[in-house]
Amino acid sequence: MINETLFSNKFPINYEEPLFRPPSEAQSLIFQVTIGCAWNRCAFCEMYSKKTFRIKKEEEVILEIEAASKLYPDTRRIFLADGNPMVLSAHKLLRILKAINLFFPKINRVSTYALPSDIRSKTPEELIKLKEAGLKLIYVGVESGDDEVLLRNNKSETYKSTVEGLQKAKDAGIRLSIMILSGLGGKELSIQHAVHSAKIVNAIQPELLSVLVLSFPFGEEHYQTRLGHAFEPMTIEEQLKEVETFISETMLESTIFRSNHASNYLELAGVLGKDKEKLLTEIRYAITNPDEAGLRPEWARGL
Repeated sequence: MINETLFSNKFPINYEEPLFRPPSEAQSLIFQVTIGCAWNRCAFCEMYSKKTFRIKKEEEVILEIEAASKLYPDTRRIFLADGNPMVLSAHKLLRILKAINLFFPKINRVSTYALPSDIRSKTPEELIKLKEAGLKLIYVGVESGDDEVLLRNNKSETYKSTVEGLQKAKDAGIRLSIMILSGLGGKELSIQHAVHSAKIVNAIQPELLSVLVLSFPFGEEHYQTRLGHAFEPMTIEEQLKEVETFISETMLESTIFRSNHASNYLELAGVLGKDKEKLLTEIRYAITNPDEAGLRPEWARGL
């Protein structure tokens, strides 16, 4: 039963800020089942730098699910936060999903962030059970398909480990939304970053794909300190050329592509591969006609 004292006269979910979710989850109800990120050492990421990772008490999460269902009984989409709730055991995740299905009878999709290692730690049978319990979409910050770029940025994955983990999710019928981070290799590694990032998405064939742009919320010097070596950031034109190379190298069948995050200079939308040439035309136009292309200026990127 709901603890009336705990949730009286306030919103029934105890969020620990900052709280992040993908743009496509704007209308989703969010439950934090973990706080922060279990890895939290990527040089480029400041999302959870002020948080110490911990697992939220399961009973607290269940109470929040039950209480929120009284306010939002018609909820159809739920997003599980923070950085990688898939680090939880399959048994814990299944109990949370069971509660969601019990209290939200109209739910049709649960989604979450994950690291490839979180997926690899689950058996194929566990992943199938999670999918059958409603976990239908996983967002993964792949960032790059280039091992040198990943190593320099202290990512916990490699090309091989990422493909293994994400293919395992696909085999279980779970949809994937993949994020690539433009500019992550700087000027020095730009080409190999673009080419190998295309190679990794070609291998995965995700249902959804987005490109974000490397940003410096605490300044370039802070990022270079975390990176541990010199880094030459890219101009807007160089960023666009990198995305052009990336898309040129993709061989995707039916992946929905977006670049509509606050970090993007140029908004793009289409399906790869049928819209590949259209997207490349839009990028090339923006490169040669930056004033007419409607590029988002630095001050408007909200970072």
